[in-house]
Amino acid sequence: MGYGTRTAGGTRVRRRRAVLGTVLGGCVLVAAATPPAAAHPAGPGGTGYAALGDSYTSGPGIPAQVDPGCARSDHNYPSLVAARLKPAAFTDVSCGGATTAEMWRAQGANPPQLDALGRRTALVTVQIGGNDVGFGPIIATCARLAAQDPAGNPCQRSYTAGGRDRLALAVVQTAPKVDRVLRAVRARAPHARVLVVGYPDLLPEDGSGCFPQVPFAQRDFAYLRDTEKRLNLMLRLVAAVNRAEYVDTYRPTAGHDMCRSPEVRWIEPLRPDSPAAPAHPNALGEAAMARAVLDRLPHGR
Repeated sequence: MGYGTRTAGGTRVRRRRAVLGTVLGGCVLVAAATPPAAAHPAGPGGTGYAALGDSYTSGPGIPAQVDPGCARSDHNYPSLVAARLKPAAFTDVSCGGATTAEMWRAQGANPPQLDALGRRTALVTVQIGGNDVGFGPIIATCARLAAQDPAGNPCQRSYTAGGRDRLALAVVQTAPKVDRVLRAVRARAPHARVLVVGYPDLLPEDGSGCFPQVPFAQRDFAYLRDTEKRLNLMLRLVAAVNRAEYVDTYRPTAGHDMCRSPEVRWIEPLRPDSPAAPAHPNALGEAAMARAVLDRLPHGR
């Protein structure tokens, strides 16, 4: 169907093109400028819940690990959501290390994640994009550069050398990938309610640092915080253009970031104190994301 076709479908395509164009222009559109995503109720006979995502969904290190190959926990947020909703069928194919490409291709023994969907799927949660942007390499690079200038912003200087912010560009380049995922979700599960789950608050909201607990240079904390916010904004915009609902997990987890004391934090630092992967949610963080998802669902809480 062409962009100029005068149909409801053509209007949706033009809207997708306009919103994605804004995202590709720098992720500066405020959320109020996009139409709110309409709830897409499950069709008749829809009974299943399918969870797609990366390690922030799968819950690496959190007991009990039910699929070591994908670092998947039975206390990740999809499992907690399913325990509350009690769907007739529940499939969790989230897998540590997944990118948007793993929606279509196998990841070890884990089949393509989109294979979990069908016409009877009533609810889909999707949390993807962090690995496309490069969460792991970014953390490693910024930790390495911090030794050169602990009080400065060596990571920001490195990623913005030459006048272009390569992390902002990575977010921009991930937008059409997430858009393609959501279009595929809608095609395979046309009656499902689709929730795009954002990423939780990893670093202090006020931009302060906590070296050496989190080994980033002092002035890089605000830069990395803003990069995560840019990623979450992109996910919200792409969700809106695909008639999906965005679940904000950043605000509910603010104040429980990696820099907090062990009894307060929901995201573990690079040397975890609680069972979890470095720079990932612990069991409390997964529970907080589950609450955020349930808050969007009728009778979820």
